Amino acid sequence: MDDLLKKSGYSKNAIKYFKNKTNVGIIKNPTVSFVYKGSCGDTMKIYLMIKSNIVIDAKFEAIGCAGAFTAGSALMELVKNKSVADARKICEYDIVNHLGNVPNKKLDCIYLAVKTLEKTLNSIKGRKNIKK
Repeated sequence: MDDLLKKSGYSKNAIKYFKNKTNVGIIKNPTVSFVYKGSCGDTMKIYLMIKSNIVIDAKFEAIGCAGAFTAGSALMELVKNKSVADARKICEYDIVNHLGNVPNKKLDCIYLAVKTLEKTLNSIKGRKNIKK
């Protein structure tokens, strides 16, 4: 499988995330969670545990391709231990830079991950003990 992913244009780091299913799963009783379906049909759900305005844990589930899983895995790594305000600043470039390389046709997967995070963070408005 590594060779197939490598030939498709995934970096070693992206392949590692995909194979290890890094950050894939659920958080019981998360502070916030949100599910979003991308234009390609892939779906992602993000779970965040936030304490004192810091994302202390982040996991996701996805129905989609390898690109969705690598993007979700990398994003969850990037968001952990960040303030909510800093998590809001994470963009597609940050994920691509973190992964090293993904096939151009999979950039929509990175957009899916960022958009899902944006909607997840927007859904916390009005909750007590979470500063924006």
